[in-house]
Amino acid sequence: MHSVSYYQDKIANHFSQIVANKEPKNLYEPIEYILSLGGKRMRPVLTLMASEVFNVDCEKAVPAATAIEVFHNFSLIHDDIMDDAPLRRGNQTVHEKWDLNTGILSGDAMLILAYQFFENYEPKTFQKLAKLFSKTALEVCEGQQYDVDFETRDDVTIPEYLKMIEYKTAVLVGAAMKMGAIVAETSDENADLIYDFGLNLGIAFQLQDDYLDAFGNPETFGKQVGGDIIENKKTYLYLKAMEFANEEDKQQLLHLFSIQPSENKDKIESVNTIFNGSGASEATKKAIQDFTFKAFETLEKMDIDNEKKAILKAFGENLMGRNV
Repeated sequence: MHSVSYYQDKIANHFSQIVANKEPKNLYEPIEYILSLGGKRMRPVLTLMASEVFNVDCEKAVPAATAIEVFHNFSLIHDDIMDDAPLRRGNQTVHEKWDLNTGILSGDAMLILAYQFFENYEPKTFQKLAKLFSKTALEVCEGQQYDVDFETRDDVTIPEYLKMIEYKTAVLVGAAMKMGAIVAETSDENADLIYDFGLNLGIAFQLQDDYLDAFGNPETFGKQVGGDIIENKKTYLYLKAMEFANEEDKQQLLHLFSIQPSENKDKIESVNTIFNGSGASEATKKAIQDFTFKAFETLEKMDIDNEKKAILKAFGENLMGRNV
């Protein structure tokens, strides 16, 4: 097996050729642009890694890995339109750099392109990949809708929130790993287990993102700390605080989350004080740990050698080892 940086370079080199010099330019240049913005490319890396876990050269998994990342970036273009976001990875979003119609149309083209990459495989593999991909893509849309719905609801439950982050974020991580397993033609049991590994790691990662948004180090987190609080997002921390806090703190939290989004350090500090005092912070850290351990438990059931299990576990530990 290779290093994460090796897989990242392989994907980056491949992406530079996907839509180069295709016409019309106003359709394909925005696609080239969003794909060039980089990021960690963890999803396609996981596809390549999973294929080699099951003893197949990662080169064979490059089309499937590309499909996952093209779909992910398609969803980002449309998410940015829905959120009216000006920046993505520190650069202008597609709809800001071009216009709204271009963002919609180029995003649509990316979804179709993603499916085309499966045409590189034999019919049996193609069918399995396309079936998983369709299921996952629909779940991502469902997760996004849940997220939108939750913005105007005051009765969101913990199970509902976990389902939302599972669909919006974690299913794509699980699918990325399962696609590598499908390309490698391993057993259905192995493919399902590596999906569960990715799914639980994806949930843990998103919960950690919630936690770091409130309590992370601005220099290492990579995003604005307190952004979820400013935007009144009802994260796992918020829901746990509403469950655990005394009546006075609950009322204060409701009041603070009724204030229109704006840069307000006092609001962030007040909310974080309630998160800590109520036990919501500790409950969130425990949930992160529980889902991480759940991911690692699936490794023990997988029919691969111990060295490969250790590599996957080390990857998971590294992914969850972000500075808090």
